[in-house]
Amino acid sequence: MLPRKIELIEVGPREGFQFEGIGNPDKISTADKIRLIDKLSETGLKGIQTTSFVHPKQVPQMADAEDVIAGINQKPGVIYSAIYLNDVGIRRALATGKVHMSGKVTLSASETFSKRNQKRDAAQDYEMQRKVAALFKENGLEVSTASIMAAFGCNYEGPVAIERVIRLAEQLHEIVEEAGSSIEILSLADTMGWANPEQVRRLVGAVRERWPDLRLRMHLHDTRGLGIANVYAAMSEGVDSFDTAVAGLGGCPFAGHKAAAGNVCTEEVVFLCREIGVETGVDIDKLIEASLFAEQLVGHPVPSKVIKGGVHPEGMPAAAAE
Repeated sequence: MLPRKIELIEVGPREGFQFEGIGNPDKISTADKIRLIDKLSETGLKGIQTTSFVHPKQVPQMADAEDVIAGINQKPGVIYSAIYLNDVGIRRALATGKVHMSGKVTLSASETFSKRNQKRDAAQDYEMQRKVAALFKENGLEVSTASIMAAFGCNYEGPVAIERVIRLAEQLHEIVEEAGSSIEILSLADTMGWANPEQVRRLVGAVRERWPDLRLRMHLHDTRGLGIANVYAAMSEGVDSFDTAVAGLGGCPFAGHKAAAGNVCTEEVVFLCREIGVETGVDIDKLIEASLFAEQLVGHPVPSKVIKGGVHPEGMPAAAAE
């Protein structure tokens, strides 16, 4: 059964510009990053992931994180979040006083990817997440969100078994409970674009069977063209929260795939929902304007099909979802 309404977390300004800046960290200026975020703030999106507080030597294109978050014209009702993968990043984000801070812990279903992305093996990453959860607790923040990266497959290690994902989710529960909190949202990330619709349904079903009251969020990449199909499959299973990227920007610089497309495209998800009667609260015309601006900034054609094909003047939405 389709949900009546879904939540979209816009990750393009972080994931998109992180990917675009590989080899050229100054490609997108701080001012232009801020301009895109401000445009996205006017679309009706309620959550925007703005930047990443990571080591500037590892990801130099995110070295301006403090300047970006300081320059945004923050609109009431919009949550401006960021990424922080360790205790140092958390402290940097806290110090700005402008990032919406929420407790989150993350593990990877691929140890090889963890070594490349976080520079830690599985055991080290588990201990880091315990440290991160404790730091959130020290700062009065509930750890309510958990995430599993590479939950569907890995370019280095191949397919990921459902049982491995369930075990990682159990470990995340252990970490969060140790910090005196409980997981409310579990994000399943198709970091390297391995998922297919049936795989999405099976994994969602397995997690739901184990934790029936847990809210699920999907972070789906469109590397191999199945992103929007996977969104629909997840919605068909009742998932109502998704990470998406304006214009389809982004990709993971540590995924071992130079041509990897980014997160599923925000305007394509909004268009899909418009056609099947699922609410998003997003103005698709303003979103397309932001997407065209994003394409201008990166200086090359973007994956978005909606900005090329346009939308129906009226649309022909199906009957409202039950």
